[in-house]
Amino acid sequence: MVEVSSSILSVEKGEEARTFLALEQGKTDYFHIDVMDGKFVEKNTYDKMLEYASYIKRISNLPLDVHFMVQDVKKAIEDFSILEPNIMTFHYEACKTDEEVIEYIDEIKEAHSKVGIAIKPNTNIEKIYKFLPYIHIALIMTVEPGKGGQTFLSDMTEKINKCNEFIKNNDLEVDIEVDGGINLNTQDAVKEAGANILVAGTAILKAVNYGEIIKELKK
Repeated sequence: MVEVSSSILSVEKGEEARTFLALEQGKTDYFHIDVMDGKFVEKNTYDKMLEYASYIKRISNLPLDVHFMVQDVKKAIEDFSILEPNIMTFHYEACKTDEEVIEYIDEIKEAHSKVGIAIKPNTNIEKIYKFLPYIHIALIMTVEPGKGGQTFLSDMTEKINKCNEFIKNNDLEVDIEVDGGINLNTQDAVKEAGANILVAGTAILKAVNYGEIIKELKK
């Protein structure tokens, strides 16, 4: 089954309540929270995403899918764990050692969240194989992280396929989430490669009817 995680990165101030409720009515599976610190990536959305995620917790029971694009992963886990996210995902590239990766995996589990590890387009998928038995989600970026509305990088489908093969061959229970440029034109390629959680922002929020796009993405 394919699930949809709706990115709220481009939600305008003053439109929060209307947009979040419309996404819930449109049957999104998750609210995708893009947390950026202005260091790991150029853009800084940290305070805005903390504010939006807090607001969502007050008006909705839908789960939060929090994606940390930050250097200080430890602080981000501490700041967002109070909101009890369903998923907290950090970047492999933000870690200096394998021991640091394991430390963050353990801290997220202690916060009673599912654990995701994300990789940038230029990072080989094999880098995270050793961690897959200990996590729940492999997040494969299909654009360079840090900006919304980018064009999907089609050669990332091979990375998705390789990850899916490794998961199957090792009998692991790990979801493959894809993030970046996902829309009705690119969805089939990532699904066929093995992705089962699709992050979409622009494709949904620019639509007249959120529910129709979400339904198509779930097919």
